[in-house]
Amino acid sequence: MRILLIEDEAALARPLKEHLEADLNMVEWFPTLDEADAAIRTTEYDVVLLDLQLPDGDGLTFLSTVRDRALRTPIIILTARDKVSDRIDGLNRGADDYVIKPFDLDEVKARIHTVCRRSADQIAQTVQLRDLVVNMTDHSVIRAGQPVRLTAKEWGVLEVLLRRKPQIVARENLETAIYAYGEEVESNALEAHISRLRTKLGKDLITTHRGMGYALNP
Repeated sequence: MRILLIEDEAALARPLKEHLEADLNMVEWFPTLDEADAAIRTTEYDVVLLDLQLPDGDGLTFLSTVRDRALRTPIIILTARDKVSDRIDGLNRGADDYVIKPFDLDEVKARIHTVCRRSADQIAQTVQLRDLVVNMTDHSVIRAGQPVRLTAKEWGVLEVLLRRKPQIVARENLETAIYAYGEEVESNALEAHISRLRTKLGKDLITTHRGMGYALNP
């Protein structure tokens, strides 16, 4: 899962980012609205975590702006504003959930899973393919009854291919999915991730379509 975290308090953002990344999520953290807006215009996220009091503007205004641009990505507000009127305002402007600071890290993770399940384009929670059982919520993979450990980027590649199966996914789309906004893409790195996935999940699970991209075999 690719998560956009917009939060200027490093003491809060760092542990939240680390906690979510421990479950093989990719978390991109920006402390300002300008940086977040640049990222959200070019990158597709599964969920946005939005603080309201940021150094370059108000999160509610940003929320209204992105909803006016028809952004359908689930957005969860993270804020110390605990008045009922503030919650109502945030939800009316298009937030999918509202979490009061200070919060428990596991609660935020649970709320992320909840809003993503409600998202219209969310695929089935559990996907079965050949001898694989893949849980899209907790990012677990079972092959022939045995758990398989994947790195965050390996999971990112597999997740995109599962979401698009049986379509061919272009190399550029896979790289966008597994590399953070502005991160340099290493030469042949994608091929290395694909190779390791074949080793772990089956050598003929992923087909290379020359000049087009990659796809999962049924």
